[in-house]
Amino acid sequence: MAKYHANGVFIYPAVPPAQSISRIIYNGLLPKSGATEVYAHVGLGRSWESIRDYKMTKTAHGFEASIPIPPNADILHVCFKDAANNWDNNAGANYSFIVGPPNDNYSLEIADEISIWDDIIDRCRSNLSTCKTTICRLFKSSV
Repeated sequence: MAKYHANGVFIYPAVPPAQSISRIIYNGLLPKSGATEVYAHVGLGRSWESIRDYKMTKTAHGFEASIPIPPNADILHVCFKDAANNWDNNAGANYSFIVGPPNDNYSLEIADEISIWDDIIDRCRSNLSTCKTTICRLFKSSV
């Protein structure tokens, strides 16, 4: 997750039972370049389904928005734009997160960013159970 944090992108799932909304905080390239309005451009799933723009609210932490997450969503993609149509899309890679309710093998405090291979390698080094769950979720398989 450190890679996205370095870009000023944070995502926090709501606590149970309201697991259908995630909060995104953005304090990256656009605000640092003087943007006074920022929008989160959001899509779900592997193919960016249900694309929608959310106007973010300026706070002490940067810009924030609450994003509804459907119960069947597995991946949330986001990039950011300002009122002048300048974009922060992570150098074309976008910001992508594994989302969904936690289970016995998946108990992380914040949603996982998908920096696919780095993320999997880090997980496998620290926790085999979480590693297996991450790989299975990426490939829609079961443990």
